Amino acid sequence: MSPRNRPYRAIGLMSGTSMDGVDAAILTTDGDRLVEPGPSLCVPYPRTLRDKVAAHLKDALAMAGPRPLPDSLKSLERDITLMQADVVNTLLVEANMHASEFDVIGFHGQTMAHRPDAGWTLQLGDGALMADRTGINVVNDFRSADMAAGGEGAPLAPLYHLALAHVESGSGPVAVLNLGGIGNVTWIPDDGSTPPVAFDTGPANVLIDEWMLAHTGEPFDHNGALAMAGVVNEDVLAQLLANAYFDRPPPKSLDRLDFSADPARHLSDRDGAATLVAFTAQSVARALEHLSAPPVKWIVVGGGRRNPVIMTELKKRLKTDVIAAEDAGWRGDTLEAEAFAYLAVRSLKGEPLSLPTTTGVSQPQTGGTLHKAGVRAA
Repeated sequence: MSPRNRPYRAIGLMSGTSMDGVDAAILTTDGDRLVEPGPSLCVPYPRTLRDKVAAHLKDALAMAGPRPLPDSLKSLERDITLMQADVVNTLLVEANMHASEFDVIGFHGQTMAHRPDAGWTLQLGDGALMADRTGINVVNDFRSADMAAGGEGAPLAPLYHLALAHVESGSGPVAVLNLGGIGNVTWIPDDGSTPPVAFDTGPANVLIDEWMLAHTGEPFDHNGALAMAGVVNEDVLAQLLANAYFDRPPPKSLDRLDFSADPARHLSDRDGAATLVAFTAQSVARALEHLSAPPVKWIVVGGGRRNPVIMTELKKRLKTDVIAAEDAGWRGDTLEAEAFAYLAVRSLKGEPLSLPTTTGVSQPQTGGTLHKAGVRAA
């Protein structure tokens, strides 16, 4: 086996638009078809850190570009990095492994703003500090090169979805649906030659979680209990769906603040939750308008798959097989973290992280910034 095609051992970190914490996952991969998941860890953000992230979202969105950071965001970036470095070191202890056994960490950072319309995105995460605190080389800043080349900068997990899916010729296309804060779909054809198609579908958990926090004080609707007790308000659902984003052809991507639950403000707690769940599911159904053939199966990853009301609504509105990641033999909680371990290896090898059909970039695009361990951060 040539050095270029050898397996790499990587750690992926992902803290998504739901802002609930960080997922860490070990992956052995060649950055192509070899993917062997290892130990993983999911750690909630401390409430103080989550509140600090939420408090600075609008400040980040108001910036003219991703850098330079104001002092408040520099402080937040350091807090996020140190917390996630602690997660890496905890994972190493629990896995009984040492930093020297790893080639790279794929450090996505915390998305604070994503403005493809303005050509910039901001993920807070200090790659040099992460490398210093863990003793492992780090790749971060995965999205900037794609956006500089005319892409949306998102979604970036589709190449990992493609590596996992192994869609058999003639079996029909498969969709991988990630329901984090924002939803995104990867459509994988069954002909072996057509590239995957990917785009953001709309809000996934973000509006539901915000509704729960505002109306009940809980961070999410556990087992969909509140939504299950409510009734969908079709008028409000129609208002939520009356957004030009759903008509826009892909590639397309969203910021977590691009949608609001304001049309539901007069509803009861339970009816609002039910309506926002229906909105998430119907947003996904609207994605069918932009696919050349309907998927025969939807594999759902991310936290939304744990909400039985979301899963029921998806099955009703998609009218086909909808399964959770675990039913496909995948790890639904840490799959996005695995994806950034995979992308970090591809970055080391100079392989594309995005395609014209996944982000709209003009040609397959490499990306990521390497920070070597041993170069001390400030």
